[in-house]
Amino acid sequence: MISMGLDLIFWVLSIIAFGMSAWALFHSVRTPARAFAVTGKQTKKLWLIILSLATLFSFASAVGYFGIGLGQLNFFAIAAVVASGIYLADVKPAVSEIGKGGNQGPYGPW
Repeated sequence: MISMGLDLIFWVLSIIAFGMSAWALFHSVRTPARAFAVTGKQTKKLWLIILSLATLFSFASAVGYFGIGLGQLNFFAIAAVVASGIYLADVKPAVSEIGKGGNQGPYGPW
């Protein structure tokens, strides 16, 4: 009984990890490469590779590819969460500021 409950919790965590990785990958695809260079972050190509692998591994963990049963968390799923978390917490806010326009007043654009 407890084992089934833990399996369910790990499966839900794997689904959340997949959503987080997919969201980070989607954002990095939409962000222009120039924004990464201007902010001094790693290149867009490198982030696309990292986040693609993170999405792949978190998806594999969510469907139970690596282990017995659904949602078994493993090293790759944890690495996917770390990589996506770094992107969403550090890189996304920095690159999102690029291209918003400089003519902003206190009450909106001029």
